Amino acid sequence: MSEFLYKSVEALAGRIKGRPFPLDRSIPLSLLLGLLMRRGTWLIRGVLKVLFLQRRFAAVFMAKGVNLRGASLIRFGKGVTLERGVIIDGLMRKGLVLGDNVKIGAYSFLAGAPVSDMGEGISIGANSAVDAYSFIGSSGFISIGENVIMGQHVGFHPENHNFDRTDVPIRMQGTTRQGITIEDDVWVGSNAIFLDGSRVGRGSVIGAGSVVRGNIPPYSIAVGVPAKVIRSRITQETSLHSDASGTD
Repeated sequence: MSEFLYKSVEALAGRIKGRPFPLDRSIPLSLLLGLLMRRGTWLIRGVLKVLFLQRRFAAVFMAKGVNLRGASLIRFGKGVTLERGVIIDGLMRKGLVLGDNVKIGAYSFLAGAPVSDMGEGISIGANSAVDAYSFIGSSGFISIGENVIMGQHVGFHPENHNFDRTDVPIRMQGTTRQGITIEDDVWVGSNAIFLDGSRVGRGSVIGAGSVVRGNIPPYSIAVGVPAKVIRSRITQETSLHSDASGTD
């Protein structure tokens, strides 16, 4: 009976997310039932909220305390999860897109810019996750690819304030906006900060607490303030492959 329940949950979750969803059989059955009830409640809440705000159906898992602003400009893929206390402001020129199976961690804020100078937008690709207490601004356009994983307290700041003049307050001197791009399959450690104009190539790893500015080449491991490349994953993989192929 228990195996039937595990398989039923895997089949249902797989249909919602559009990909296999294996369960660890070491999860006690009582805890699995509790998880089902909680996730079911989140799904009902998300479906009803999207129906009310957008007049369309979307399979969104939405915990208590989620705040959607400018909801008509937010596009949800299937299986999106918004954990407790998430705030999303869709008021951006290009709107906000969350791809299939995107997860936004608890108390994170995806922020729109002031209506006097609207931000460009945010796009997060399928199967990517932003962990708790993170901030993603939208002044310049932010593009986050697919299969990107991030730790807690990650910050994106796609804007710089001009400060050349001393006779005018900095807040009145305007801004520059280049945007930020994170390509596919990137791992970002906790407390990393991305500044305007940053671009991280696919397959890269950004160390915890790093401050990223400028370009990080694909398949790089970068750490520090400012973040510097300390190693290439391609070099490491090539070396390991060569060592293995040369072994009798």
